Amino acid sequence: MSLANKISLFRILLAPCLVASLVYYHPTRDWLRYLTLGLFVLGILTDALDGFVARSKQQQSQLGTVLDPVADKVLILSTLISLSLIRGLPDWMRIPAWFNLIVLSRDAILVAGIALIFAFTGTLSVRPSLLGKATIVAQMAVIPVVLLQLPIKTEALTLAALLSILSGIGYLRTGTKLLG
Repeated sequence: MSLANKISLFRILLAPCLVASLVYYHPTRDWLRYLTLGLFVLGILTDALDGFVARSKQQQSQLGTVLDPVADKVLILSTLISLSLIRGLPDWMRIPAWFNLIVLSRDAILVAGIALIFAFTGTLSVRPSLLGKATIVAQMAVIPVVLLQLPIKTEALTLAALLSILSGIGYLRTGTKLLG
C-alpha cells in the first residue's frame, strides 16, 4: 500500500479519537475541545499531505481516488454528527440537525449517483468539481468555527449548507448527462 493511501487510512482512524474527545467533553475538561480541534486540524493537514505525496511520488491509484474522499467524509461527518447528537455538549458547541441533514443528503445522492454510473457504464471515476472542493472546505471550516466559539457560526453554517446544495445539484446534472 502506498504512503498516500496509508495517510488516508490514518485520517479515517482519527475519527474515533475525535468522537471520543467530544463524548468525554465537559466544561471542566475544556482541554478536550482543543484536543478535538487539534485532531481535526491534523486531519485537514494530512488531507493536503496525502494529495501532495500521491502527486509528487506518482502514487495516484484507483484506491486512492476512492479512499481520499471517504477519509474526508468520515472525518467531517463523524465530527459534525457528534457535535449534533452528543447530549453533554453545551448549546454553543452544537451543530443544528438541519445542517447535517443537508450534508448527509448531498453525500447520499453522490454515493447513489456514483453507484448508478458504475452499474450502467462499468467505470468508476471520482472527480470532484471545483464547487465540490469548495463545499468540502466550507464544511471543514464549520468545525473550527464551532470549536473556537467564533461569532460567525451562523454564517459558516449557511455558506456550507448553500455550497452543499449547489454542488449536489451540480453533481446531479453531471450524473444525468453521463447516464443520459
